[in-house]
Amino acid sequence: MAKLYFRYGAMNSGKSTSLLQAAYNYEERGQHVLLAKPEVDTKGADQISSRLGVQRTVDFLIGPDADLRALFAQHRARVQSRAEDALIPESAATGAAPDVACLLIDEAQFLTPAQVNDLLRIVVLDGIPVLAYGIRTDFQTQAFPGSRRLLELAHSLEELKTICRCGRKALFNARLVGGRFVFDGDQVAIDELSADRVTYESMCAECYLRESGGRILGG
Repeated sequence: MAKLYFRYGAMNSGKSTSLLQAAYNYEERGQHVLLAKPEVDTKGADQISSRLGVQRTVDFLIGPDADLRALFAQHRARVQSRAEDALIPESAATGAAPDVACLLIDEAQFLTPAQVNDLLRIVVLDGIPVLAYGIRTDFQTQAFPGSRRLLELAHSLEELKTICRCGRKALFNARLVGGRFVFDGDQVAIDELSADRVTYESMCAECYLRESGGRILGG
């Protein structure tokens, strides 16, 4: 049975690398995958990039108001049509109708709850596995709406781990503007959209609280 997987971790925990490796594994076995990410993530435009230097263009971007199941169906039909129109149609070569084996979503925290509901429909009603990768919480330790809904609906949860500057397991994503830690501001800040350079650092709870002066969620 197809399942909805949510693989999450702090910044720099290898989420994009894991996604690209999963896509490679499917395609190495002759299967088709679709890669997508929310268009609000303007860093890298339509590319998924890993820290190891590997990158790949997504098959489609997801707008904030997009009907994700309908968007997936559109691109699924394109995969099926392209495979059938090949010089040697896959259905003739394998005896099975060509189809998408998996949908992979990068930066899934930026999905809306309604779009995460669509992911579950794609899995259960359309029979296509979905691998969603993202971070749980923002720079104020508050869950992104998309991540919260994935934690509620996913069949399988997997944490991808990374370490803090002190060597402990990193849990949180601290924001820096111009090299200085900030703990107030909009939930989403992509560095390329900011006049001041916005960066993030993965931190354990102790180091986060030390930098924030004990503040959590602005309190």
